Amino acid sequence: MAKIYRLQYEQVLNTNMEEAWKFFSRAENLEKITPAYMRFDITSPQTDKPVYAGQIITYIIRPVLSIPIRWMTEITHVVEGKYFIDEQREGPYRMWHHQHHFEAVPEGVKMTDIVHYSLPFGVLGTAAHALFVQRQLRDIFLFRKEAVERMFASRT
Repeated sequence: MAKIYRLQYEQVLNTNMEEAWKFFSRAENLEKITPAYMRFDITSPQTDKPVYAGQIITYIIRPVLSIPIRWMTEITHVVEGKYFIDEQREGPYRMWHHQHHFEAVPEGVKMTDIVHYSLPFGVLGTAAHALFVQRQLRDIFLFRKEAVERMFASRT
């Protein structure tokens, strides 16, 4: 069985639940919080509606050496204003399960990302994780944190 890794990131947004949900529940905003070098491109039809259970979102990303990788996720669970979950259906991971949680706090909205993932290719995947995947994911979430801080004047 492949090793399952876990990431968790939290930050407090200086905004209200309605504005936080409005921004994060729309797939078209992903590009705004993804590093430019990944040349993130949504290839599925875009909508101005919030995510919904069963929604399929397709992307092309270029995480390494500008090599394009197709990625398909499905929004599997949504509780409006509280959380949504996306899971990879096709893409670079053996498994990807990403929870997006939102909670009203006195300072604004606490946003928590929890990601469980595993890599393909057995021992080669484990080596890739140690050599660059873990660091790249950390850097992507750090970029997102900084981008969101600029947009919402966040506090952690």
